[in-house]
Amino acid sequence: MGNDAPATDMATEAAAALTALNGKPADGVWSAPGRVNLIGEHTDYNDGFVLPFGIEQRTWCALSHRDDRIVRVYSTFSGEAREVPLDGIEDATFDGWSAYVFGVIWALTERGVDLADKAGVDLAIASNVPSGAGLSSSAAIECSVATALNEVWDLGLDSAALAKVCQRAENVAVGAPTGILDQTASLRALEGFAVFLDCESLESETIPLPLADEGLTVLVMNTHVEHAHATGGYGERRAACERGAEVMGVTTLRGLTVADLPKAQELLDDVTYRRVKHVVTENDRVLETVATLRGKGARAIGDLLLASHASMRDDFEISVPELDLAVETAMAHGAIGARMTGGGFGGSAIALIPVERRDEAAEAVLTAFAAAGYTTPTVFTEKPSQGPRRDV
Repeated sequence: MGNDAPATDMATEAAAALTALNGKPADGVWSAPGRVNLIGEHTDYNDGFVLPFGIEQRTWCALSHRDDRIVRVYSTFSGEAREVPLDGIEDATFDGWSAYVFGVIWALTERGVDLADKAGVDLAIASNVPSGAGLSSSAAIECSVATALNEVWDLGLDSAALAKVCQRAENVAVGAPTGILDQTASLRALEGFAVFLDCESLESETIPLPLADEGLTVLVMNTHVEHAHATGGYGERRAACERGAEVMGVTTLRGLTVADLPKAQELLDDVTYRRVKHVVTENDRVLETVATLRGKGARAIGDLLLASHASMRDDFEISVPELDLAVETAMAHGAIGARMTGGGFGGSAIALIPVERRDEAAEAVLTAFAAAGYTTPTVFTEKPSQGPRRDV
């Protein structure tokens, strides 16, 4: 159990990969974290509320300047380099992992950022954010690249603008219909705090989450059931939410409250109603979690986490048996609360657990998965960690 390579090693790995690519030392290395969403799932693209925090695992982007107008990128996890010219990038198409990088540059130009006087760059990407685990490895790539380019190209964009750029890259260049949760969580993360984001106004504030002071930790249980947001059930859930909002006469589901659910049940088919019900009640749970953290502390939010998981399992139907088993096993071995996190259909579950029960719960999850014949999960702890930074 535990995290992967230390941050200093990963920054060095990214810089070394860049030197191997072009024979030059890096001019700088920047990084941005993945995220755990404490509560507030599938509410972001419905203009609702979310409560994520940045995690210790990060993505590093090493950069060196070029004398031409080419952007070339290499990743240690793919072992291949790709390049595009800055000229004409607004009309380019991208595929694979490099779309997360080139998509950021494309989104900058779409936003109106003038890159006519910018020189090209070489980039090397290294990451210890697990891919497909529901911990937002994609946003960590986008945000590390955006942070690096914002500095070296002297763009002067704030975190809110960068979040929109990175979201646009993921929505259009990558083709994943995600909301702005992941990018905002990465860009606005702060050690010891969660990020409370209103996805309608894009206003955010940091909420103290001093887990160590309460003797708690967050256990992440990566099921290794992989999901892909650019295809399949994620898009179907988003379409159901849009359909429900249209029938109910609101722009997004943010316009509904729990008091509107009886009417929604009358007007909507059963599946669409349950999708709507999840989002509306999840918004309430986020607000209640924030109020509880402020008033009583993290030990009092367990029931809200469990209610969130039940809603995702039964109403939004995005859990899988492995996630349910992880939640149930953690609860049976000391967790205060637990839920799946991320877009669903695989990925990770989290458990809020006293530090002294952590190892017991981790071993129990491994044993339960083995008994069920599931792929061995990866179990590790997380704590609210720092947002983007320059490491070198």
